[in-house]
Amino acid sequence: MCGIIGIIGQNDAAPRLLEGLKRLEYRGYDSAGIATLNNGSIQRCRAKGKLIKLEEKLSQQNLNGSVGIGHTRWATHGKPTENNAHPHATDKVAVVHNGIIENYAQLKEELEKHQACFETETDTEVIAHLATYYLKQGMSPKEATNATFNHLEGAFAIVMIFTGEHNLMIGTRHGTPLAIGYGDKEMFIASDSYALAPLTKKICFLEDGDCVIATHEGADIYVNDKITNKILSVKRKIQVTAQSGAQEGKGEYDHFMLKEIYEQPAVIAETLNTYVQPSTGRINIPDDVLNALISTPRLTLIACGTAFYACMVAKYWFEQVARIPCEIDVASEFRYREAPMPKDGLCIFVSQSGETLDTLEALRYVKSQESKILSIVNTIESTIERESDIVFHTLAGPEIGVASTKAFTTQLTTLACMAFAAARAKKAISIEQMQEIGEALRHVPSVAADILRHDEAIRKIAQKIKQAPYVLYLARGSLFPIALEGALKLKEISYIYAEGYAAGEMKHGPIALIDKNVPAVVVAPGNDPLFDKTASNVQEAVARGAKIFLITDKKGQSKLADHVKWSIILNDVHSFVAPIAYAIPVQLLAYHVGVAKNTDVDQPRNLAKSVTVE
Repeated sequence: MCGIIGIIGQNDAAPRLLEGLKRLEYRGYDSAGIATLNNGSIQRCRAKGKLIKLEEKLSQQNLNGSVGIGHTRWATHGKPTENNAHPHATDKVAVVHNGIIENYAQLKEELEKHQACFETETDTEVIAHLATYYLKQGMSPKEATNATFNHLEGAFAIVMIFTGEHNLMIGTRHGTPLAIGYGDKEMFIASDSYALAPLTKKICFLEDGDCVIATHEGADIYVNDKITNKILSVKRKIQVTAQSGAQEGKGEYDHFMLKEIYEQPAVIAETLNTYVQPSTGRINIPDDVLNALISTPRLTLIACGTAFYACMVAKYWFEQVARIPCEIDVASEFRYREAPMPKDGLCIFVSQSGETLDTLEALRYVKSQESKILSIVNTIESTIERESDIVFHTLAGPEIGVASTKAFTTQLTTLACMAFAAARAKKAISIEQMQEIGEALRHVPSVAADILRHDEAIRKIAQKIKQAPYVLYLARGSLFPIALEGALKLKEISYIYAEGYAAGEMKHGPIALIDKNVPAVVVAPGNDPLFDKTASNVQEAVARGAKIFLITDKKGQSKLADHVKWSIILNDVHSFVAPIAYAIPVQLLAYHVGVAKNTDVDQPRNLAKSVTVE
């Protein structure tokens, strides 16, 4: 979601702030802005829409000064307008903010009694006015910000600059990530290390409750101890980041999403190479992880969105193949159930960004229950990584498109390796099954590459589906979550309403929606043990006028050829790895329908890559 960058530099800050904001675009946003200090005064430039709009305005407005803050906003309170865009400012301070101030209405009412004049619909504006109130009482910037931060409730990251203070920037983190970058007589603050990578390699990650005073000379990090009412200085580790300063480009592709779909054979291979010994097919999972998996009385997998569907697939693998009792939970609901966690239980958290607030708060609940925490993340040096006992990286590389593609299939690949390793360790499968699954895993990259050859055929089918008012996705077993993911992708990218169902559930309600205008996307390889049951459900849909798009193999096509409108025939794949392979055509379908409808497929409306609010 919202992205933050701040600079105390030696040269004009505005161009560098703009470049930093470009590296934060992947988080999702609907407006952007920059504020700098020029001869002691705050100057601002803000714009609704994409950064190109802000860049155009900056070219006409000289925003000088070596101290500044920048922001990409994903609207929570107030519409995505220029007036609601950050930074927000008074004559004393300018502020950028990621998160939500839950008690802003009460603060606003109180501040209006003290003649504060509000100009926006946002919750963020109360921060600027509250700090200004304390500054007018004669407090120093540090005292004023401490008093302000102590009155705020919610999850937030904040960075502020002050009129007349050319060697000062103050920030805080409460639940939402913030990183500090150390330069040569320069200091930087940003939402994540990716934004700081071109500026410095020396990074420090703030912990919850930390405040920071940044100057040219360095950073003073401290916490406000509310019990003793004292300010306590703290030390946080400064490390050399592994993030690349190179800006990701689209290359020959029209969109990042298509580029990332096409990167899947390579990133799946790289992920597999981390876990699979090419010569023997054995899975290299650390002994402590393997022991935790096979000894846990119950495995719990927790995630949001697309990552949750990866967990749904993994439930089939862990239960059917490894014979490990498994539960899955949506992170945004999990901690509010106050679920009792078993002694010696293992919880797996899955997140592309490693910053998803719902997932992070669920992790913290599990930690309070003293369960072991294993996280699967794609972004290195994330908050979830730092708060976990064990971390697996999916090695998908930076994923810029908001709708997850390669991160999803590498999450599936990682989970598949874990389930297979547990099955081998428990001797839950035969030697013959071990050999079959090991061989199938090794061939997933080549299978993925072969599926991409169907791109043009899927593009043509997308032209037929783009006018549909509603699209139904059907599958069974471990491919049922792929139907859910396909429907999610179509909604995200094309804005067509779509729903995924376990095919056997269609007659329990969704069949009422079917008519001649409704396409049904059916994910059903012919070698799937449940294919015949899915085929019966297809015939039920056809009998009511549905147009079937069948994603299958030769065996499946031969059985349903007379009932389908369109089909894509993939090569045979082992049922264990079928969810990884069959995720790719549903991604391509969503992409091409979105392009056909002329939507912004890389940054769909209202969506954010890194969801850092509840």
